[in-house]
Amino acid sequence: MNMIERLLRLNALQWVARVLLTFPFWGSGLAKLIDFRAGAAEMAHFGLQPAAAFALATVVVQLGGSLLIILNRFAWAGAGALGIFTALTILIVHRFWAIPAEPFRTIAFHTATEHVGMIGGLIAIAILGEQTRMGKWSAKRRTDRDAAAFKR
Repeated sequence: MNMIERLLRLNALQWVARVLLTFPFWGSGLAKLIDFRAGAAEMAHFGLQPAAAFALATVVVQLGGSLLIILNRFAWAGAGALGIFTALTILIVHRFWAIPAEPFRTIAFHTATEHVGMIGGLIAIAILGEQTRMGKWSAKRRTDRDAAAFKR
């Protein structure tokens, strides 16, 4: 096993990847939790009423989904919730097809395409979470020899 393969099997790196992938969600969720009025105002700005209920639901999905992924406990559920949430933000917030003026249309288009990429990453983390859970790919299954080889 080469050094890159050994690195990719480290539990710590898997954890870092989960934290980084979910950063936009838990960062946004914490911001809305800390300043709930601003979060509710954001929901109202996009026509979501009752704004406070939508803000609360957003916080729960963003923080709860992130936590499930980071802890790799029902990661598929967290990834699914965040994936659906992300798809809905494209339809509700980043509606580039309905924006008449440039550069706002192009900015919304690029944001929407980045969201599509994030959905792909969430699908990948759900797949990897299930494979890890089933023992098909896990740092916990390394042999002592593999662990010793990494330390060299």
